[in-house]
Amino acid sequence: MRAATRRLWLSVHLYLGLGLGGLFALLGLTGSVLVFYLEVDGLLNPPIRVEAPAAAPSPDAVLQRIQALHPDRTGPWRIEMPLAPDRPVLARYYNPPETAGRGFAPLMLSLDPHTLAETSHRYWGEYLTTWLYDLHYTLLLGQTGKDIVGYTGLLLLASLVSGLTLWWPSRARLAAALRPVLRGGVVRKVYDLHVLSGAYGLVVLATLALTGTVLALPDTARGVVERLSPLSPAFRGPAGLLEEGAPGLSLADAVATARTQFPGAELRWIETPGQAGLPVSVRFYRPGEPGRRFARNQVWIDPGTGAVLAVRDTRRNSGGDSFMDWMHPLHNGEAFGLTGRILACIGGLLPTVLLLTGWLRWRHKRSARDKTITRASQSAA
Repeated sequence: MRAATRRLWLSVHLYLGLGLGGLFALLGLTGSVLVFYLEVDGLLNPPIRVEAPAAAPSPDAVLQRIQALHPDRTGPWRIEMPLAPDRPVLARYYNPPETAGRGFAPLMLSLDPHTLAETSHRYWGEYLTTWLYDLHYTLLLGQTGKDIVGYTGLLLLASLVSGLTLWWPSRARLAAALRPVLRGGVVRKVYDLHVLSGAYGLVVLATLALTGTVLALPDTARGVVERLSPLSPAFRGPAGLLEEGAPGLSLADAVATARTQFPGAELRWIETPGQAGLPVSVRFYRPGEPGRRFARNQVWIDPGTGAVLAVRDTRRNSGGDSFMDWMHPLHNGEAFGLTGRILACIGGLLPTVLLLTGWLRWRHKRSARDKTITRASQSAA
């Protein structure tokens, strides 16, 4: 590499690392926690935990219990079925008046699957894991913060590319350069830890940066993807499908109708019509999907007539649809099970390691340069 080109890459790497390294580290550390945020929330809040395995309750029983506890909340509820027999039922009410004007801040409930007793009653952003989610996703700055996070992901990619370009050894030295051994001496150890963290974590870090950018800038990302592959339009169901006072379709009947589209699939969540008479939305997980909790197979049903209004079948995805469906499960590692989640958690720690070792490396080089200048001055004198 020519000296001038190398100096350019060094400047890019240095200024991105020292200028934005703190932001990279913040997003990485919060992301590491959020990979296991349901588990962390359970550890911090013992009443949420389910002590003995239980069969999943019926959605109608859950809805009746919620309506009995919160009769004044007549809007739609999202009911999420337990991920495992020892997990709670989760529900959220999207637009509580208590958090009006705060953007996304639904009421979050958890219910014991044995008794349907309410074990937590909180608003999004007012407890640690959701506050961390907002910090990670928006820097607590709303849409402006989301934009900053999205473009920060692109700058992290640029930092990784510049570091890889500066480090890349010749073919003859590649195996030795990748050997996971720290050489003697503080300066060499710091350098080796920096380059090995970057080299071994490159794929995970690049994946987290790219997926984070897509998730934070969805409209921009969709515009880019649509140039390469068509994307299915989002279904926007009409309101007023249920006459006021009409009993409407039971959730059991809605699920049974939806299952005709996805026989044998696992029920993940249901969105109720509420007083506005919105379509009942039912989501299912099928093996082969990258994400289980946020499954993408979906059926919308008229709450009055029981007619199927729309279906989203991931097996009919375009390439662009599949790309977008993979973004969230890749970002939190869920796409590859527990192993993927652990890798994503470790990957979130790496920006802090790279920041600290990079800063120490910069200090070592400055100290060496200052000593060289001092010696030169003494020799001239």
